[in-house]
This record gives sequence, structure tokens and C-alpha cells, in this order.
Amino acid sequence: MSASPEAEGAALAAGFDLKRLDASFYADPFPVYRALREHAPVKRLPDGGVFLSRHADVVAVYKDPRIFSSDKHEEFHPKYGDTPLYEHHTTSLVFNDPPLHTRVRRLIAGALTPRHIAAMEDRLAALVERLLDGLAAAGEADLITAFAGAIPIEIIGNLLDVPHADRGPLRDWSLAILGALEPVLAPEVEARGNAAVREFLVYLEGLVERRRAAPGDPEVDVLARLIQGEGGERLSAKELLHNCIFLLNAGHETTTNLIGNGLKCLLDWPDQRDRLVAEPALVRTAVEEFLRFESSNQLGNRITTVACEIGGVALAPRTQVHIGIGAANRDPEAFADPERLDIARHPNRHVAFGSGIHQCVGMGLARLEGRVAIGRFIARFPGYRLAGPAVRAQRARFRGHVSLPVRVA
Repeated sequence: MSASPEAEGAALAAGFDLKRLDASFYADPFPVYRALREHAPVKRLPDGGVFLSRHADVVAVYKDPRIFSSDKHEEFHPKYGDTPLYEHHTTSLVFNDPPLHTRVRRLIAGALTPRHIAAMEDRLAALVERLLDGLAAAGEADLITAFAGAIPIEIIGNLLDVPHADRGPLRDWSLAILGALEPVLAPEVEARGNAAVREFLVYLEGLVERRRAAPGDPEVDVLARLIQGEGGERLSAKELLHNCIFLLNAGHETTTNLIGNGLKCLLDWPDQRDRLVAEPALVRTAVEEFLRFESSNQLGNRITTVACEIGGVALAPRTQVHIGIGAANRDPEAFADPERLDIARHPNRHVAFGSGIHQCVGMGLARLEGRVAIGRFIARFPGYRLAGPAVRAQRARFRGHVSLPVRVA
């Protein structure tokens, strides 16, 4: 006799270990997330950390940076040692608390205001149309390499004013550095990540030197803003270089995943694709639903600074807290019928961009890229279909595809 669904869920939750994931989790983590919400919403992990799967708990952690710190020195030194990866990930905006976080975020945000983002739309639309022309000519292509992955590289390259001739290595560097953030770090992944940081730093040192000699417009050039500083405050040389790397990484992987996941969702839910084709204005809410349903970034991390409680569970100081973004975004306490894709869902208070002081500084730009890319793709190729197996990346933190072959003709 087979076990009941209740018993199966309890077993899934009891056996969950973020450092011992199998292929089925990478393919579809959502049954595990559901089991955790129902049976162990503040799950104690074998290494002493906890994993959060409820929306309310996740938001509470995001909203209290004093108790739940983003600083990663303590977590990352045992993982990376004294390496380029350690220096990078403990210097970048996302893995720091104020005052460094405040200084860097202010500089970046000044170049990503709604006005600045709106001014990017025409150039973005022209890029998307060129890529769509290429897809139309080919008839069949991998949507990740030929479309979804090509867009954010150009957009972030434009923000930093990286010469087009220099953009070739950017995507591989980004993938290598972010791949090293997985819960378990394989030696070959670590080696690639460290090499990517070294190579990226060498390139950026030259780029910054050239930009100092010929300054860009700080109103639209994020690198110029970071070099120039604001209010008498400037970043150190190390802070400057590593936050340029952060900008490329943050703007590349998650946006590639948003576009790829969104287009795959519409293949899996043809009624929703038909609705978007019939009502193209729904692309705005559709992008929010793709972010909720298949969150590009599935995991976040904090460390407790004092003894505290979350979800009724007492946590000691220095406890590692793993934030289940993908789990929270399918919590039935926060979303009606959460396992259903609904491109008109409203309200949609997902946490794909985080919340609180660390809410994604580039979320307005990511939304614009998703809206323009997916909206124009669907308008041009309403009948697109898979041309081969869609291949998921074997990653727990970032959910996306390494290959998504489609036929558009």
C-alpha cells in the first residue's frame, strides 16, 4: 500500500537538506516547498541553519535588517577561503549591510530612476526587434542564447558603457561567478568562479582608468556615477570594481531567467498564452506572474545578529537563515490558487525582488526588459513551439534554463 499524500509530504519535509538535493528538486522544487510550508515552515537543517518557506516569515525577515543581517563574511569565509570569490561576494551591494549598502545603492539608484528607465525603452525595443528578426530568419533557435541571454548583456553593457567589442566574455564571467553561490560548491565550479573574478577585475581596472580619463555622463552612465561619488562620498577602488561586477551579474542572470521562464510558462499554459495574444496589455501583470510563479532567484540568505524568533521558532545568534523565495511565492496564505499561472493576477505581492532595504535596485529595469521582450516576442510569434527538450539549469538558487529550443516559423 502506498503512503498517503500527507505522509509523503511529511517525509519530504523531514528529509530536506539544502546541501543534499537531487535531480528531481532541480527539475521541480515546488512539491518540496509545499511539503515544507505544511510540515516544517521553519525547517531546521543539519548544518544548524533554518529554511523559511512561508510568505509572512520571509517578509518579516526582509523587513528587519537589524536582526537579520546580509553580511556574508562569516558564512562565506569557510566556503571560499581567502580567494577572489570571497573578496567579491563580501564587497558587493547585495551581501552587505549599511553603511556600505546605503552608499552604493544610492549611487546606483540615481541612474535607475523611473525617468531614466523610461528613456531606455526605445533602445531596448530596437534591440529586441533585431533579435526577433534573427529568430524569424533562422526559423528555429535556442531562446536562451539567441534571445533571453542576449538582452540583459546589452542593457547592462550600455549602463556601464562597456564598448560593444568588449562584451563577449561578460555572460560567461557572470555565470561562473553566480554558479559559485550554489549551496554546495564543486571544485571545478569554484575554480571557474575565481578565474572569472580575476579576469573581470583586470578588465574593469582598464575600463575605469579609461573612464577617469574621459568621464561619461553620470545621469545615464552608472560607472561614471560610481567613480564620481555623491555628496563627498566615494567608493574605494575595491568597492568600485566589485560593484561593477555585481551590476552585471545581478542584471544578467535573473533577467535572462525571467524572459526564458516566462516564455516557457506560456508554452506550458496555452490558455494563458492565448489570453496574452488576445490582450497584449496584460503583459505587465503577466511579467509579475512569471516572477511569482517561476522566481528567477529562488533563495536568499541572512544571519541572525541576536537571539530572536521567527514563525514561532527560537533562533540563536549567528544562525544562518535561508529564505525560500520560490516557496514563499506559492504560499496559499498569500496567493489564491498559487499553483495556477494567472497572467492577470491582482494583487500579486510576490517577493521575487526581495523586500525592505535590499529590494532589488534594478527591479524597474528588469520589469521593462521582461515586458518589452516577452510582449514583442508573443506579438511576433504567437504560435511558437518547442523544437526539442527544454533543459533546466541544475541550480537551486537561480531557476532558469540552459537551453530552450523553439521553432517560430
